[in-house]
Amino acid sequence: MFMKNNKRTTLLRYWTTRYLFTLVIGLIILAAGSMWWIRQITLENRLNLLQYVADETAGRVVQQDGGIEFDPFFNRMLEERAKLLEFKFDPQVFISDLNGQILYKKSGRMQRNNQAGPNLGTLPADLLENQKNVQKLETQDGQAIYAVKSEISFDNNQVGWVVVVQSADDLTNVNQEYSLLFIMLTGLGLLGWSVIYFLSRKISRPIQEVAQAASKVSEGDYKIELKARANEEEIHNLIISFKEMTERLMHLEKLRAELLAGVTHDLKTPVTSISGLIQAVRDDVVSGEEKEEFLDISLKEVSRLQKMIEDLLDFNSLSSGAFSFRPENCDMNKLVQDIVRQWALAQKGHFHYRVEVPSETICRSTDPYRLQQIMINLLNNAYHAIDEDGSITVILSEKFIEVHDTGSGVAEEEQPYIFERFYRGEQKKLKVRGLGLGLPFSKLLAGALHANLFLKESSAKGSTFTIMWKEEG
Repeated sequence: MFMKNNKRTTLLRYWTTRYLFTLVIGLIILAAGSMWWIRQITLENRLNLLQYVADETAGRVVQQDGGIEFDPFFNRMLEERAKLLEFKFDPQVFISDLNGQILYKKSGRMQRNNQAGPNLGTLPADLLENQKNVQKLETQDGQAIYAVKSEISFDNNQVGWVVVVQSADDLTNVNQEYSLLFIMLTGLGLLGWSVIYFLSRKISRPIQEVAQAASKVSEGDYKIELKARANEEEIHNLIISFKEMTERLMHLEKLRAELLAGVTHDLKTPVTSISGLIQAVRDDVVSGEEKEEFLDISLKEVSRLQKMIEDLLDFNSLSSGAFSFRPENCDMNKLVQDIVRQWALAQKGHFHYRVEVPSETICRSTDPYRLQQIMINLLNNAYHAIDEDGSITVILSEKFIEVHDTGSGVAEEEQPYIFERFYRGEQKKLKVRGLGLGLPFSKLLAGALHANLFLKESSAKGSTFTIMWKEEG
């Protein structure tokens, strides 16, 4: 069976090619719209100019007696106006009487000879009768033309017509404007592509460094240095989060190494002790009361060994979800008081404890056995933290349970790690043997009971752990 080979591209190439494609499509649409708009505006402006030429011609050819005559400079005037319009071919100018009989014709594209006199033909009746001064027509060969007409009037009476005709191609010929448009859009496209290229390169560089660092981390090398900097909040957060992740992985790796050494030592010590004590009893090295004492010590070591193994098994079961819970409606006032009292009776040494519960009864659905496990872990930690004549206070309210002690507190640099599995503070390592699973196990149990366990405060005057019930919703 063959695996599909999905080719991947770089972030820089991915975004620049797609942006370039989008930019080209957008510029093509913009160019098409601009070209249409330029053609329409040019056509409108040139038709207005032709109308001006027709009106000027109509006023120039009429004489004082109402007749139509042409002065020697008339042709030069038409040529000058045609140059201003920048046509490829001069427009055709027709001057006729009121009936459409052509008196003068200046041809543009068809012929260059100016003519004046009879038998020059007549203008179409449809053209003269139409109310519009500007009309679009078609020649016999299918060429589109525009005809602009103006009345020749004398004493408010019409005496003739001036008709200026020009092809649609000449009216909309704007090659120079198109060239400028092409240069502008090409420059805009190059500028846009350059901007996205450099921006993508700037954004992809720190991401590429993070990816290379992640590759090293996947190979087990946690000692990396990220020199990348980013002004973008998301990329900056990515870099910072990755640095924090690698630091945490280094810390966990250190914990793992300490765990192997610690578990090996903590499990090996009772086994060695038990082996030596039993060997002494079997070889009759000791007898009488001393023999009984050796057996009692062996049983205690076996009990401690069993407790370590149970902690490992319980934590593993809870982490994998193979843990049973039996919630029931409990009187929290009585439950908390009973848990603390039973725990206190099992302790040795002189210390003070106090349980504060509200006057009204608090009822809550929870698993009393699992809650007892959490509280015993917290109480044991508090007991190990206090000195002789220290005190422990348990406070119950509607929303939380607090366990406060007057011990030496948790060092500030150790507080972020106290709920990490197998983590044990430096002072606790010297005082109590264990695997460092008490608080992590309690936090998982609290989560399963819809509560949150956290260190509320800790100082040289003591520590306070809180079990906060989550709001139901």
